[in-house]
Order: sequence, then structure tokens, then C-alpha cells
Amino acid sequence: MDASSLRRIGKKSFTIAIAGMILPFGTGALFSIFWLKNDGDGTNTTAFILLLGVILSVTAFPVLARILAELKLINSELGRVALSSALINDVLSWVLLAIAIALAENERVTLASFMVVLSSAAFVAFNAFVVRPIIMWIIRKTPEGESFSDFYICLILAGVMISGFITDAIGTHSVFGAFVFGLIIPSGPLGFALIEKLEDFVSGLLLPLFFAISGLKTNVGLINGFSTWAILIILVILACVGKVAGTLIIALSYQMSLTEGAALGMLMNTKGLVEILVLNIGRDQK
Repeated sequence: MDASSLRRIGKKSFTIAIAGMILPFGTGALFSIFWLKNDGDGTNTTAFILLLGVILSVTAFPVLARILAELKLINSELGRVALSSALINDVLSWVLLAIAIALAENERVTLASFMVVLSSAAFVAFNAFVVRPIIMWIIRKTPEGESFSDFYICLILAGVMISGFITDAIGTHSVFGAFVFGLIIPSGPLGFALIEKLEDFVSGLLLPLFFAISGLKTNVGLINGFSTWAILIILVILACVGKVAGTLIIALSYQMSLTEGAALGMLMNTKGLVEILVLNIGRDQK
């Protein structure tokens, strides 16, 4: 994900991204309020509402990019709009998730919660205005066509770990720090070098381990009655219908055909790794 591409996103993609979030987020928030009234168990209401809203409204950007590439739609108008909208969706979802985590750490919206959000914003600003220029200097210092030294690669990987440690200490989550650090690395030779060195290790070992651990944490046996099955089915329906309908409505307002609008809505409803990651973060904050 290249942060510089955010500046090139047009009004159409931005509007579709926002509209595609509002309906599923709103329905998820309303359902979570109803759910907590019947089975609250001392849960932090505001944090839970934000978390459930994010889970229902987020689009899995990496999964969507892979689907579009497989279908050879990534360079089509539909693919470009879907990717741009998903990029905005992902960034906004991480912002809302950071706020939810900050609220989960504190029982009420207090000065401490505000300080967590403010510290997170300062961390993002520091990365954008201090760390990113350093990374750009590293790119300029390396002659074109030559590979980046292992020292620079190790330095950047250390930056990822330090960023995760800082955001964890702030009170958000280590994943947020790593995400922000990755976001400031521009697409180009350095990004390709990092992917080349890390992709096999991450996708071949770390990612399967993450899914395995997520599976071990999941107790399917808890879905053992009519009420729990009903909640599960309602959440799936709200997530799918809200996302597709919200995207379709705004797509039609931009003179897209019904078929294109429905296809865009289904693409924006792509779920996968991001949702599992958000759920794991929420579980850690319970």
C-alpha cells in the first residue's frame, strides 16, 4: 500500500469508500447497542460499538488486490475504483480501530483516552515528517540499479519492531505501529527489495502460523444455541448487505450501471486477513 497514492484518489473513489463504510458501520453499531443491552457483561460499550462497526465495514485490501489481479481487472476502471476505495476504507478503519483500542484501555472517555489518541496522531506525524524523509534519503543514496545494503534492510526491519513497541506502549496496538511504518515506505525499489526478501518467509511461515493460532483461539463450540446462531447469521447479513447496498447506492448516483455497481459492491465486501487481524486485536483488548 503506497501512501502517496492517497493524494491521487479522486472524489468518486473517496465518496464510494465513505458510503460503503457508513451503512455497515451504522447497522453494526445499532446491532451492538441492542446486543449489549441484552448481554453486556461489563463490556466497554463505546469500544465494542467501534470495534464491531470496523469489523463489519472494513474491506480486505490485500485480498481484493489479489482477486483483481487473478481476474485481470486490476487495470480496468472498475478495478481502479475498487482499489482506491478499499485503500481509503482501510486507512479509516485503522484510525477507528486505534480509537476503539484507546477506549478499551479506559473504562470511560477520559483524559487518558484522549492522550492515547493524541499520542497516536503524534506518532503518525513523526513517521510522516521525520522517518519518511530519512527513508527517502536512503533511496536517493543507493545508486539506481544497485541493490540496497543489508544494513539498510535491517535498519528498516528494526524500525518496524520499534514502531510496534512504541504504539503498544502508547496504548493502541503493535500492529498499528507496524502498519504506519509500512505505509510511509514508498512504492519502488526499496519496497520491492523488502518484499523480495521477506515475502516467502512471511507468507510461507508467519502467515500460516497466524491463521493456526487464530484457529486455536476460536471455540466453535460456543455457537451452541438458537440465540448465538441467530446473532452469527444477523452479523453476516448486516456485513454483506450493508456493504453491497451502501456501495451500490452511491455507485448508481455516479451513473454507473446496476451491474457495475453490484460488482463494485461485492468487490468492496471482500473479507479475509484484515478482519481476522481486527478480531484478534479486539480479543486481546477484552
